[in-house]
Amino acid sequence: MRTDGRRNDELRPIHLITGYQKAPAGSALIQWGETWVLCAASVDETVPPFRAASGGGWVTGEYNMLPGATRPRKSRRNGGRETEIQRLIGRVLRAAVNLQALGPRTVTVDCDVLQADGGTRVASITGGWVALGLALRKLERDGLVRGEVLRTPLAAVSVGMVDGEARLDLPYVEDAAADVDLNVAMTADGKLVEVQGTAEGAPFERSQLDAMLELGRQGIERLCELQARALGAGLDGGRVPISL
Repeated sequence: MRTDGRRNDELRPIHLITGYQKAPAGSALIQWGETWVLCAASVDETVPPFRAASGGGWVTGEYNMLPGATRPRKSRRNGGRETEIQRLIGRVLRAAVNLQALGPRTVTVDCDVLQADGGTRVASITGGWVALGLALRKLERDGLVRGEVLRTPLAAVSVGMVDGEARLDLPYVEDAAADVDLNVAMTADGKLVEVQGTAEGAPFERSQLDAMLELGRQGIERLCELQARALGAGLDGGRVPISL
């Protein structure tokens, strides 16, 4: 039995509140267990220089953890970990977007961790997709883009080997004790976008990797269902809570 009473294939309680901020084109607060991340997608009518000749757009991510999100207090100064995570967020979210259909504009998805208990990067990707989707739907509704810009639902989840068992969605206490730590980003139909996995001690078996990926697929399928509901509800505006 896990410390919080969940089955090995069970996600923590997850709540998405769309329209949490008014200023961005799209926003969502994701409450994933005791990890809370505020995601906001802002649209800028310019592109980075390396995209200028392409005719298409760009999607990028920004990630930060507020000082009070952890104990002890975290410094406001970003380091290598934050840079690595925000690059991950940008890479994964770009896989969901038709950049040519977006046109010469940039969407920045800001992910600010308000409270951390494991899985902040996967919560940022999952909530960030909703904020991004709301921003892109707004562009479509306003007639600023042509065709479907948001190509596919996708989400991310953590998986790990703890006490010899494959477990889905690790809180901090399990993440700290895990023999293998794996983060999986995947589309709703099971296509892999990114896999980050590390043996924390001894090497692990291919069969264990397969078991973790299957748990990840099951979890992401449920997460994408939640995202679809949140995106549909959020298009009407206002703060709309959706729960898994």
